[in-house]
Amino acid sequence: MMGHSHALSGAAVWLAAAPALAALPETLGRPELAAVTGSITSPPELIAGAVVCAGAAMLPDLDHPNSTIAQTFGPVTWALSKGLNAVSGGHRNMTHSLFFSVLCSVGAYLLAAHQPIGRDVLVILMIGLALRAVGIGVPRKTITSAVMNAVLTAGIFVAFTGLGVGYAWLGLAVGIGCLAHVLGDCLTERGCPVLWPIRGRWLLPFDIGFKTGKTFERRFLGPALAITVLVLAYVRLMPV
Repeated sequence: MMGHSHALSGAAVWLAAAPALAALPETLGRPELAAVTGSITSPPELIAGAVVCAGAAMLPDLDHPNSTIAQTFGPVTWALSKGLNAVSGGHRNMTHSLFFSVLCSVGAYLLAAHQPIGRDVLVILMIGLALRAVGIGVPRKTITSAVMNAVLTAGIFVAFTGLGVGYAWLGLAVGIGCLAHVLGDCLTERGCPVLWPIRGRWLLPFDIGFKTGKTFERRFLGPALAITVLVLAYVRLMPV
């Protein structure tokens, strides 16, 4: 899947799942879980969670030096991508797995719980990735696009701070975003090694997976995901 499809799928999954996640402490009779969910369905945090989850849905592609995420913050993310590509065994290996999703989720939770500065850096990164994925920028103007992304990212983060957004749910948002990416790529013709380090790939049977960036994704899947995000945002923010 392309970057914007991954980001939109992350936002859609978050908006769809937020009420169920908020109800987990009561449903399971485990009030201590409220420390993980926080006020996840309040309007500011719902939107913040959708943005963070959209950005996190880009993280698995950090193993590809030519991916959207690798180009987002110039040489920094490109160098990080090259290193991760070498460590993970190339594109669509370790980072496209349940293991990576859980690893990122736990790491984000620990930052949110114990490292406010690290938490804020991660949130800013996720906002920037989400903006980059949905096409914020000027075509063929790398530096201009990077500056625009940085300014908008800073503005959104300041707005979230002003609205009193807490990030108890950060681990959930990052983990769900990564998992949405993995499951999305399982729908393509190449599939993913979901149970890495077991090398078998999960993909649709009968070779019916779609090709990344081709007509189906550009003309049907992408627009459908965008409409889904808008409808879910309306339903969550404007309850009848």
